[in-house]
Parts: sequence; C-alpha cells; structure tokens
Amino acid sequence: MMKKWRQQVRNWLTNQLELPADLVMDLPRITMIGHIHIYIENHRGLLTFSDKELRLLLKQGQLLVRGEQFVIKTILPEEILLEGKIHHVIYLDE
Repeated sequence: MMKKWRQQVRNWLTNQLELPADLVMDLPRITMIGHIHIYIENHRGLLTFSDKELRLLLKQGQLLVRGEQFVIKTILPEEILLEGKIHHVIYLDE
C-alpha cells in the first residue's frame, strides 16, 4: 500500500510540477552522442567492465552496453562517461 502511494505522489510531482521523471522517479538518464560516447547518470554502481562490455546496477535492474574499444573517460559515484564503438544498449529488468 505504501509503495503504491509513493508511486502516485511521484507521478503527481512529475506531471503537476513539471519535474523531470529521472529526478523524481530515480530513473537513469542516458545520453548518447552517435555510437562513440554514452553518458549515464543516476546509476548505482559498476558491476563489470571490459573493452567490449559495461554493466551498471540501476535502482531497478541493470544496464548493459556492448561494443568494442571501450574506455571509461569519467567515473563518479552516480555518473559515468564511456567512449568506444557502441553496438547495443540493453536494459535488463530483474
């Protein structure tokens, strides 16, 4: 019951106050520039990284980025900037 009420409040805040959904609902924000850069905000931590794969923990699920020649340019507690050739961005629901 409490979860449903919180969700309704978040939806109301998003709609009525015109606040960004990623901020109110704790969703990740993903910005891609072509297929060479991806900037991800509001993640919960790095799970795996190689030159071909990046996996991040989200509040609900995981984000999987696949490609080649990956290099992490910036990593902060809730933000990451990845460069390389990006082939796939996949949301994995738990």
